[in-house]
Amino acid sequence: MPETLTYSLCIHIEKGKEVWVVAGMLAQYLESATDSVLVLDEEKPVGVVGGKEILENILKTPTSSLFFDNKVEDIMESDPFIVSDETKYGDLMTEWKKRGRAYAILKNEWNNYSAISAKKILEIGMRCKTNLSVSDLPKKSPITFKKDDTMESIIKSMFENKTRKILLENSNKYINDRIIIETITEKMAYLKDIDYFLNVPANIIDLEEARVIHDDLKINEVSAMLYDMEHPYIIYKDSVVTPWDICNILLNERIDY
Repeated sequence: MPETLTYSLCIHIEKGKEVWVVAGMLAQYLESATDSVLVLDEEKPVGVVGGKEILENILKTPTSSLFFDNKVEDIMESDPFIVSDETKYGDLMTEWKKRGRAYAILKNEWNNYSAISAKKILEIGMRCKTNLSVSDLPKKSPITFKKDDTMESIIKSMFENKTRKILLENSNKYINDRIIIETITEKMAYLKDIDYFLNVPANIIDLEEARVIHDDLKINEVSAMLYDMEHPYIIYKDSVVTPWDICNILLNERIDY
């Protein structure tokens, strides 16, 4: 793997902190810098918290008590995936698929940890040599929602369809875990003033726009485009493309480096 993988930022939090702290970090860094926050216990990695953990627990406790009455260790996924500079890419992807989380940590030369995420793997995609293009990616039709759908139906749809992004029907606007967490933390004061968050309609949420492309870009070109986007999400014809799709196509034997 490229040495630049060790240069990536590993956002971390100490065990014992309240959930509201890690939620605020995810609202700021999710997708753009990391896919999860590493939980440390006296500098030892003990767990990770991502959008998955926040949304799972929102469905169980859709009130401010989730954020102020719980610690990060109460909701984290334990046993972080730790790789070394000898780890093969195929092994990384096998473990990511098994865990359902594109996140791993790598001990670096400064005796702490760097994070490896799907977006970081785009650096490999940018350097690949292949005739494969975006049209060769498996077609992935978007999952959609309506403006008056509730947050409960949207979050459940994310889990049922194993996706972090859902498009507003007949548009290129989308909602994802980061947008939901950002809304909760920055606009709803961690649900202090909301009676029942799961009944909130989607039409009060500020959505992001996916980039629509019309050219059949090569894999290295679409990787570079996704890498330059703060929140990478592309629509090509009637299919959607995310960094995870690039991670998968890089396993193809028709790709050289």
